[in-house]
Amino acid sequence: MNIDFSNDALFSWYVVLLLLSGLLLIGIGIAPMGSTGMRVFNALVGTGFLCYGIYLGFIFEGTSYIIFFKAFIAPVALLVNTVKSYTGRRNAAAAQARYQAQQAQAQQAAPVADAQV
Repeated sequence: MNIDFSNDALFSWYVVLLLLSGLLLIGIGIAPMGSTGMRVFNALVGTGFLCYGIYLGFIFEGTSYIIFFKAFIAPVALLVNTVKSYTGRRNAAAAQARYQAQQAQAQQAAPVADAQV
């Protein structure tokens, strides 16, 4: 196991944050929020981060590695995008339901108005 905070804290924190980012994105991909395409994208990116974190933490034996700063920015951006998409869809569905209720109410009121004339 390569995670040793006393020896190389930067590397160890990077591995831990990669694993957390991967798990977060996979969780977002599994949750029934957002479009199917974004859910698949979240799950794929999360799987990539998780696999790279596992590789660095448990298999890696080299001395140099690549730090992807996107691993810390991507989960936040994708989470914001997913929540925005979900709330937008929910608001659209609520507006559609209100519109349908108003149409049904107007259709019920129309025959009564004709009968009074």
